[in-house]
Amino acid sequence: MKQLIKPNRLKTGDLVATVSLSSSMAGKIPGRYKYAKKQFEETFGVKIVEMPNSLKTKELYENPQLRLDDLMTAIKDPSIKAILTNIGGDDTVRLLRHMTDEHFEIIRNNPKIFLGMSDTTANHLMFFHAGVSSFYSASLMFGYGENCGIPEIMIENTKKTLFDNSPIGVLPQSDEYIVDKVYWDDKNDVLRKRTKTDGWHFIQGEKPVQGRLIGGCMELLAMTNGTRIWPTMADWKGAILFVEDSELRAIPEQFGDFLHNLAAMGILENLSGILFGRPGGEFLANEQSEQANWLAQYPKFEENLVKVCAEYGREDMPIVTNMDFGHTVPQIILPYGALTEIDPENKTVSILESAVL
Repeated sequence: MKQLIKPNRLKTGDLVATVSLSSSMAGKIPGRYKYAKKQFEETFGVKIVEMPNSLKTKELYENPQLRLDDLMTAIKDPSIKAILTNIGGDDTVRLLRHMTDEHFEIIRNNPKIFLGMSDTTANHLMFFHAGVSSFYSASLMFGYGENCGIPEIMIENTKKTLFDNSPIGVLPQSDEYIVDKVYWDDKNDVLRKRTKTDGWHFIQGEKPVQGRLIGGCMELLAMTNGTRIWPTMADWKGAILFVEDSELRAIPEQFGDFLHNLAAMGILENLSGILFGRPGGEFLANEQSEQANWLAQYPKFEENLVKVCAEYGREDMPIVTNMDFGHTVPQIILPYGALTEIDPENKTVSILESAVL
């Protein structure tokens, strides 16, 4: 994999821009946005500034160029040290048709921290194409806007990843997660139910491996496959793939199809390892039976992983599932291109270098 440019670390008092590159939820539910903004500022000691179109509503869907303009404005502004997406969505890929070689040069020549998840995978791959490391993380409204405070594991991981230029080290595991949905137009002081977890599952592999991180949301990886921002075979060689699914809740067999596609392209056989986020997303209070049925499917995701890998002679490849990234809370940060080690014997995943300068 090519060596990616690292952005500078964050410091207390820095300006962080918010952008809506997908959904216009920040403009539609301003109360949630304001709550999340205040919580992020107070927790990390930074100052959030909105880009000109960040809080607009239907204009963002009708004109993707406005979203791209906001991203470029934030990147070119030297006073802004990081860019945080407000939320995901389902059509960030529409920005790609408006991007020229000049846009990628602007990203490359002005490296700065870029954060987000889900549909934002497309933006991460734009940064990757430009040669700049970005950060698969919680968004402002989902994760960092968690009711009653950001989970402590996220606070510490964010500080270690974005504010500290020493090696990140062993990634933390949470002993609980949140999937019980509370409507954002309700009060933000409703503490959401926590569910105990049995930890990360090291389902395959015996020896430690190292590789550089690349991946994102399964649906968006499929959507960008074949476009000019899709990584080259050289980028995939020796990489550690991290992948999770969206709240659309792909069935295990669909995930198996996704893996078959990677295998058919020659990518699967070249990977060093796979990290899989906890699947499923959130459930409403009246979806308890659906949630129970979904939880019963968890082992089938793992079965598909093992099955497809065996079909291509990759029984040796370390695989870790049920990890704390993606569409459940809390979420750890995964920096694109960071040298990472999976150690099946000690059951740890470690980032062996700093993610920022």
